[in-house]
Amino acid sequence: MNKTIKTVAVIGGGTAGWLSAAIIASHHQSQNGDGLKVMLVESSDIPTIGVGEGTWPTMKNTLQQIGLREVDVFKACNATFKQGGKFVNWTHGNNDFYYHPFTVPLGYGRIDLAPYLDNVENYAQQTNFQHDICEENLAPRSITQGEYQGDCNYAYHFDAGAFADLLKQHCKNNLGVEHIIGTVDKVKLDNSGEINELTLKDSTHTINADLYIDCTGFSSLLLGQTLNVPFKKIDHVLFNDSALAMKVPYGEDDQSIASHTIATAQNAGWIWDIGLTDRRGVGHVYSSKFLSDDEAEENLRNYLGDAAKGLTARKISFESGYREKFWHKNCVAIGMSAGFVEPLEATAIMLVEISARFVAEHMPTDTQVMPIIAKRFNEQMDYRWQRIIDFLKLHYMLSKRPEPYWQAHVKPETIPQSLQEDLLVWGGRGPLIQDFHGSLELFPAASYQYVLYGMGFKPDFTKQAYLYTQHTQAKQIIERNTQLTQQMLQTLPPHRAYINQWLAANSI
Repeated sequence: MNKTIKTVAVIGGGTAGWLSAAIIASHHQSQNGDGLKVMLVESSDIPTIGVGEGTWPTMKNTLQQIGLREVDVFKACNATFKQGGKFVNWTHGNNDFYYHPFTVPLGYGRIDLAPYLDNVENYAQQTNFQHDICEENLAPRSITQGEYQGDCNYAYHFDAGAFADLLKQHCKNNLGVEHIIGTVDKVKLDNSGEINELTLKDSTHTINADLYIDCTGFSSLLLGQTLNVPFKKIDHVLFNDSALAMKVPYGEDDQSIASHTIATAQNAGWIWDIGLTDRRGVGHVYSSKFLSDDEAEENLRNYLGDAAKGLTARKISFESGYREKFWHKNCVAIGMSAGFVEPLEATAIMLVEISARFVAEHMPTDTQVMPIIAKRFNEQMDYRWQRIIDFLKLHYMLSKRPEPYWQAHVKPETIPQSLQEDLLVWGGRGPLIQDFHGSLELFPAASYQYVLYGMGFKPDFTKQAYLYTQHTQAKQIIERNTQLTQQMLQTLPPHRAYINQWLAANSI
């Protein structure tokens, strides 16, 4: 029987649940009587993992679309700006580093400057002013610029638990989301195998909806456990399965805050370092096959030095991979219930945004068209997961580090065929915008250029040298970048000073 889609139930809170609810409810005007009804069922006894503190520039649009002021996010979540990632010791392990900034190279789409550089490892600095801005820990905009604006493209670092709480209040107070506190006890299926209703523990309350959003984390209660959609492991490509996390206080209240994520390679993994206004979030991602927990903690404490004294590391174990399908029957998995990979490029929250936005914008009008929408969603998300795995693997397989962990990443059998093919093509000319599938791509050609060139991968441009005749234009763009860099270094304020001044000016 064909039914109109009138009610959506999000199962699970945290960032994934509340962000999904906010995106769907705001798009479908759930606060109005004739809008789509959105409810969220949240257990009071299941803690959120809450380590995902980095976002992608997509978050700027998301926050605006759901109706949040940027300044309110900063106040509530101890937020800071993120202008990209700095990768330290990934290539040789001798204090080498490169940036993956969020602003595209100058001339992007018109000319690739790599063939005109003497050293491609300097690509980000010579084509983009953001490298130097990050090195000086400057803000991406001046105090005269408004919310969601800036000279540099940016995302955010924030306390993920506080962000989920902010979203919760916004959903309940402004977006018309019904909040139900309870733990799912039983899931009842109908004769066609679709979810019919949920029963909550210690309650006669049952949940009935036309579409269920599974945000139950690693347990994947609905899609995985109930509907039995298999999980595809990718630990043969990406080896990490463990993390140790610490909340590190600042030594001084006015201590400088990095305006980028710092990822520092170790002997068998890497350490993230994220600066919030009140503390740093620091953790070690590693493979238990190559490193023990004690060795990982020793790495982490060595990295932090005196700042680690008295701090306890929290262990997180995870399995890298994703579901064979993300939308099955009348259930969509979003967040860790759909899949998980290490936080190297802050893909977790970005995938929540993209998934929830697809569901919101392509919400089936009735059950008859739901299988068609589900098929399209699955095709797109499967492609995106493959591309994420390729891009993360790229960071590892270009390394020249000698340790067994890094050498294992270079073995051809651990490199996806799609990435091997890309590298063969790029060996002669580098990544082009035309290599990528437009709106489906999470990482554009610029991202690949920053990582490839930053790690010293230099295409043999001599094979088609006749194509590279724009020497004058290239020189002008590089000189223009130098001018812009000097200008911004003089005009952009320090990161912490900007946030303090901005919040003080919006204290009411």
